[in-house]
Amino acid sequence: MRKPPRENVRQALALVLLVGLTVAAIAGPTGLLAWAENAEALEQRQAHIAMLTKERDALRNRVALLDPEGADPDLVSELVRSDLGVLHPDEIVITLDDE
Repeated sequence: MRKPPRENVRQALALVLLVGLTVAAIAGPTGLLAWAENAEALEQRQAHIAMLTKERDALRNRVALLDPEGADPDLVSELVRSDLGVLHPDEIVITLDDE
């Protein structure tokens, strides 16, 4: 028995749709091929976030040390001397920057 032409068209459209969905699942922007790239990008962003978090925490600590209510005398002295340039020739300033 031959299938009616309408049934053949339906099956052809279903096959085209199935092939299209399969191609999208493999090669699409969220497909299997993009999975490794997305995982690598995620690792890079997490490392960048960790670095920014460390930098933010260091800045928070420095702000806390400069609180007008109870500023750290050593840090205040260091900042005033470096900003005003009032170091004695025999003085050595040691800074602990992570850079």
